[in-house]
Amino acid sequence: MANLFIRITDVISANINDMIDRVEDPERMIKRVILEMEDHIRRAEDGVIGAITSEKQLAHELSHHRREWGKWQGKAEIALTAGNEELARAALVRKKEHDRIIQGLEDAWETAADTSKRLKAQLRQLEDKLAEARRKRSALIARKRSAEATQYIHKTQRHFQNGLDVRDTFIRMEDRVTEMEARTEAIEELYDESSDLERKIDQLAIDTEVDSELAELRRKVENKDSA
Repeated sequence: MANLFIRITDVISANINDMIDRVEDPERMIKRVILEMEDHIRRAEDGVIGAITSEKQLAHELSHHRREWGKWQGKAEIALTAGNEELARAALVRKKEHDRIIQGLEDAWETAADTSKRLKAQLRQLEDKLAEARRKRSALIARKRSAEATQYIHKTQRHFQNGLDVRDTFIRMEDRVTEMEARTEAIEELYDESSDLERKIDQLAIDTEVDSELAELRRKVENKDSA
């Protein structure tokens, strides 16, 4: 049990180094590292729980024999008080049996308690490393995606630059657009002049009609006055 976390650390380190050597996608590798750590920590938790369980069992057994030791001690006193030395001696023999068991259990329990304490501390260290890895995961993924975006932008810029250098694509497109704009302006100017001429002719016809009606009205007024 003492070497449990050393083995787990060695396995995690070996697996991580192997993944780093073979990695093509850092984001997937980071997620796999987290999953690997979580899996081994779950196994470590099972080991720690087993150690604590053993410690608790020893503690309960030790407590039981201590109670039995006290019980037979009391029985020996009762027997001796009653004047039954033989019975008192038998009770002391039973007490002595529990005394030997207690001595062995105390050593085993102290060792188990120390082991449980050390394993719990080591488990907390692993959990802290896992928490740190999770915190760094988001930052590493963001950096990876930023690097990918930068590479794509540079690749796109090179692509367009090569197109401009080889064929002057955008310069020709601009010349074509300028030509189209000039042609449109020419057509508009032509139709604007034609429309202006039509308006002048229409206005001349209107003026002629007005002058004719005005002359007719003047004659009528003059004829009324002379009558």
